[in-house]
Amino acid sequence: MTRTRAASRTPDLEDNPTDLARLVRICTAHAPFDGTFDLRLPGVHVSRASRALKEMAHGVIPSSLCLVAQGAKRIILGKEIYDYDASRMLVYSMEVPVTAQVTRASLDEPYLGIRLDIDPARIAELTAKVYPHGLPRREAGHAICVEQVDDHIINAVVRLLGLASQPGEAELLAPLVMDEILIRLLNTSLGQRLAMIGQEESKLHRISKAVSWVRSNYDQPLDVERLATLVHMSTSSFHQHFKVVTELSPLQYQKALRLQEARRLMLLTKLDAGSAGRKVGYQSVSQFTREYGRYFGNAPTKDIALLLQKPGVDKASLES
Repeated sequence: MTRTRAASRTPDLEDNPTDLARLVRICTAHAPFDGTFDLRLPGVHVSRASRALKEMAHGVIPSSLCLVAQGAKRIILGKEIYDYDASRMLVYSMEVPVTAQVTRASLDEPYLGIRLDIDPARIAELTAKVYPHGLPRREAGHAICVEQVDDHIINAVVRLLGLASQPGEAELLAPLVMDEILIRLLNTSLGQRLAMIGQEESKLHRISKAVSWVRSNYDQPLDVERLATLVHMSTSSFHQHFKVVTELSPLQYQKALRLQEARRLMLLTKLDAGSAGRKVGYQSVSQFTREYGRYFGNAPTKDIALLLQKPGVDKASLES
């Protein structure tokens, strides 16, 4: 049964209209038309979409904090659905292949989203300061979580985005503001789960290490027993925790990576379906075509033709 995960309480954004209005204005300045824009600040991205989309975007999103200044968005991972808007923030604790859709946007009030990439090493350093006596023990949760937005984080993000137009100050101040955002995030109800990203002994960190291996070797046959050994877990425990965190089995995760990379190759390098399938590890063209159709909803040739008619839509929908 499909479950919808969202914040249990919506904050009253009228409590702080100034910061939200400033966030809308500054996002509009950085994203003057539909698409995704990488700011001068490392790991900071702003997206805009002028209409709600029926099309579903597919891709792999790294550890990151995602906020919406205006509009709304839906993320699907496995059987889980995560809806968020200006009242909610979404966190990816590791790289996962997701499906995304802008669900509320218009020409007058376009969707405006922000994605801040999270460095696990920096999380580990800050966790030692936020939790000087160590983290309480808890099980690894899902790779995606949604929670009520924190007004202090919104304020810090406004200041961070403002630095993108001040390159002289950005080099000195942006890392400090980003640290503030991460510290505030670690102090929310999501903090303990996020902190486990940087804890080498945690199961979340071990699964993240396995995910990185699969990401680097997606075109190779997957030996689950060997992968479990690599992260110092039994095969049964590894398989169980991998699915709890990513909502996918290791083989399903690899399949998603393969299909998304094949799609990228066909779209950007003009490879035919057979060549793209072989390049990502498929031995059978018919199997590749069948699995591609199930995943993306259309056969490879038709899917790419449709995407080429809508340049930029897929990327804008997905990235923040």
